[in-house]
Amino acid sequence: MKNQIDKYTRKLIQDRSAVPDSIRFFAMDDVLIASQDDEWKPIFEAVLAELNIMGLLLAKPPLPFADYLVTRAPKSESRIYPRDSEVKTFLHDIPFIRKENSGEGLVKSIIALLRERKGLIIEGVGFVTGGTVTLEQAYIAYSSIFHATFIKYLHDVLEDGFLEPNEEEAFLDFRENWLTAPGIEALVFREGLPVDRIEVISEISTVGRYMVECGFVDSFFGNISLFHDGVVYISQTGASLDELDGLIDPVPMDGSSTCGITASSELAVHRKIYEMTDYKTILHGHPKFSVIISMLCDKRKHCDIVDCGKQCPEIRMFHDIPIVSGEIGAGGIAKKVPPVVKDFGRALVFGHGPFCTGLYDFQEPLSDLVRIEILCREGYFKMLEEKLARCKG
Repeated sequence: MKNQIDKYTRKLIQDRSAVPDSIRFFAMDDVLIASQDDEWKPIFEAVLAELNIMGLLLAKPPLPFADYLVTRAPKSESRIYPRDSEVKTFLHDIPFIRKENSGEGLVKSIIALLRERKGLIIEGVGFVTGGTVTLEQAYIAYSSIFHATFIKYLHDVLEDGFLEPNEEEAFLDFRENWLTAPGIEALVFREGLPVDRIEVISEISTVGRYMVECGFVDSFFGNISLFHDGVVYISQTGASLDELDGLIDPVPMDGSSTCGITASSELAVHRKIYEMTDYKTILHGHPKFSVIISMLCDKRKHCDIVDCGKQCPEIRMFHDIPIVSGEIGAGGIAKKVPPVVKDFGRALVFGHGPFCTGLYDFQEPLSDLVRIEILCREGYFKMLEEKLARCKG
């Protein structure tokens, strides 16, 4: 158990999604195991005693975005509703406990909320997430909440500006000191395509790790594949891209194997792209600014579509990046994305992230992911500056 606590503590720090000193894991073995013995231990011991789960995670994110979402929410509201499609599917919504409600009834509130959701926010404290069977589940839920609140807050700021005291100063600190420039200059890629199965699996595992190191995926989202000798080698569903050893499925294009049963839920997208094009590698990630830009549309106020992420029939363009909508997994994007990739070599899915392709290696699609995220980041801040200038003018 200690190894698992150490592992996911390390991952949270590497992800830069939690303040190191704030990370606390609580797990039930024969006795309660707590990574920190402080005032939170008896609280979460009581929570675990009431829930049929094996572990809990409490940590504070390094950014104040979740707290700002709570203070921005109407006083009658107790949930945040993310708009990005992956987190809507995984989390549905994110309950929160306000500061004024975090007193004597805190244990009962946490228990009630964790019975219906994978995690919650305690204003001014951080995120609490549960793992029914493993601590990994608590880590995944935490990462998903971090991803969701980051995207929703930046999206809301673009729509509404800054509303709370000191909010603009905190945002400037985030922009100047927390953000890092994505890049792959220090990464080493294989020259050309692999020539056998062992090399294919090795290169997919290496590039999957690069995707995580670049911050292009959160928790277990994203997928990666390579087409070789009539077989699509693709990451399994639910696999963390930095831990792909033994979790890459070889799926023959002719359907002669059942290996696709455990493959990524977006196998249908990858397979169709390979059928329609000469591309040999595909990367799909969830870079945050790319996801934000995908959800911006000038026509929204004059449109009757209820669910833009699933129903919009248009192909919108941001620079040379086509943006499409469609249900994730084996649903709409399996039909919508491949023809767009055939024409453009890439596609950005509404609320979901980019699919990028390569003819010769993985350096091509990863370079394109970096380029897209930089363009989207620059575009976001340009739009925000124009918005703030109009408000001040």
